[in-house]
Amino acid sequence: MESKLSDLENAINSVVTKFHSAADGGSTLNPSQFKSMISKEMPLLAKTMENEDGMAKVLQQMEVQKGQNISFDAFWKLFNNQAIELFKTMHKEKGAKCNCLLQ
Repeated sequence: MESKLSDLENAINSVVTKFHSAADGGSTLNPSQFKSMISKEMPLLAKTMENEDGMAKVLQQMEVQKGQNISFDAFWKLFNNQAIELFKTMHKEKGAKCNCLLQ
């Protein structure tokens, strides 16, 4: 009998699946694939990447040089940073009720 994944496991699976799909089954995203995936899957972040400075900041967060392919490990750094910022925003006030944008 196959066990069901928890909500958190499904969320992780979704991130991995979206990355592999955007990479056309490969292990890295080229810059065009990365921009396309971010535009589709993370539109709020995509708005910050519309100019060269914004894109440079995102690449710096991932420790990726301009023009390099993006590994899942590098992407996860960006994803982690986004999750931390969301967490900080949610908990500015002690005991604040969850208002997750992702619900």
